[in-house]
Amino acid sequence: MSGEYQFNWLRHASSFALKEIEHLLASNGLALEKGLTQFVEVRDSGRLIACAGLDGNIIKCVAINELYRGSSLSLSLISEVMNTACREGIDHLFLYTKPENVPLFVGCGFTPLVSVAGRVTLLENSATRLKMYCSDLAKQYHQGQKIGGIVMNANPFTLGHYYLIKQAAACCDWLHVFVVKEDASRFAYKDRFELVRAGIADIDRVILHAGSDYILSKATFPAYFLKDQGIVDECYTALDLMLFRQYIAPALGINHRFVGTEPFDAVTAKYNRDMAYWLSDAQSDAPPITVVEIPRIEKFDAAISASRVRKLLDEGNWALIRELVPETTFNFLLNTAKNNVMN
Repeated sequence: MSGEYQFNWLRHASSFALKEIEHLLASNGLALEKGLTQFVEVRDSGRLIACAGLDGNIIKCVAINELYRGSSLSLSLISEVMNTACREGIDHLFLYTKPENVPLFVGCGFTPLVSVAGRVTLLENSATRLKMYCSDLAKQYHQGQKIGGIVMNANPFTLGHYYLIKQAAACCDWLHVFVVKEDASRFAYKDRFELVRAGIADIDRVILHAGSDYILSKATFPAYFLKDQGIVDECYTALDLMLFRQYIAPALGINHRFVGTEPFDAVTAKYNRDMAYWLSDAQSDAPPITVVEIPRIEKFDAAISASRVRKLLDEGNWALIRELVPETTFNFLLNTAKNNVMN
């Protein structure tokens, strides 16, 4: 070990570099995250001894050669990733790791947020950012016996979403609606948010919240140290819902969460069942949240869903799309299609 380490930033790692990284990760019991090509690598006399990946604002695939563990290299590696992210204009970072590795990252300035015992812990590089976010949320707190919450992707916003919000608002003193911020959907967040805003303009006592990094995205949830897809899904669900229960809901007084029933998709149906467990039954210092399932509205013998609308878009079936979405959504989809043709 020379002690003179060379740090390199790989924006688009070559297939050869990824093979080296994959081998190092495997020696640490980890897998290379699919599609991840941005890495900070550390070399000693040309030999790859450490790496850390960056996926947006999430640090992934951190690995160190066993001969170099216990040195200051881990701190230097994470510091280099944070500096690289800062140069890329990213100052808010998340990190998922096994619970036994938490002390290492706490020593690098990260703060644990929520955990799934024995599986995974979510950390961020701030001790105050989540508290400040919740303080901002609390400015929109309203008194009431029944305060509801809905989280939706709205990709795009349909009459099914409208029906869910309308029904939930009718039985609540106030209803808070969150739109998933992550741009991993067919339609960009800013467009999805505006479609929801326009679509619910006639519903009283509904507060629409700007997207947040604390509503987790399954699209960017890591799988590199959780080998079984079932465990990946379970951990994503648990962390997302416990963040909501422990931080977001108390700030707004939310005590009910509304979701549409899922009679067809087994994965979504299981998510609804898991939601009821993590929000209502799982052990937590935060108050339980009652999960309310509202039957999905149907049109032409099938539930109205965003996936159905997207399929109709691919088929060019504008007549049927018009029956499934609000006018504001229909006009947006039509204009988008026309612009795509012109471009």
